[in-house]
Amino acid sequence: MAITRYEPWGLLNQLQRELERGVAEGSTATAEWAPAVDIKEEAGKFVIHADIPGVKPEEIDISMEDGVLTIKGEKKSESKTEKEGYKRVERTYGSFYRRFSLPDTANADAISASSKHGVLEVVIPKREAVLPKKINVSTIE
Repeated sequence: MAITRYEPWGLLNQLQRELERGVAEGSTATAEWAPAVDIKEEAGKFVIHADIPGVKPEEIDISMEDGVLTIKGEKKSESKTEKEGYKRVERTYGSFYRRFSLPDTANADAISASSKHGVLEVVIPKREAVLPKKINVSTIE
């Protein structure tokens, strides 16, 4: 009998890593990295801020389907250093993929996105609350 290390959170940690890579709901999409995000709810909207430095706005794909907001893209960067006697070039590539389940109050038709200084901002307006309608009863004579 072999002695093995007991890791009570091992399976949970593995599941979390898979979800962060985008493997969810039978999807086979994966990502090399996941941008850090801040999500906040305000009076009339939800706001998502994602840190994606070095990614051009045209390289970001945002979609909404079945109440799930998907943000994905690819980061490509290259740095060159040339000094006496040597030349160094470093290239970094990696795709990212994040998914967010939105509540029924989210207005999918009015979602907007903008990017400034490497921070993506996605604004998801809320639908106006459906107020109860008063129905008058008329008298029939």
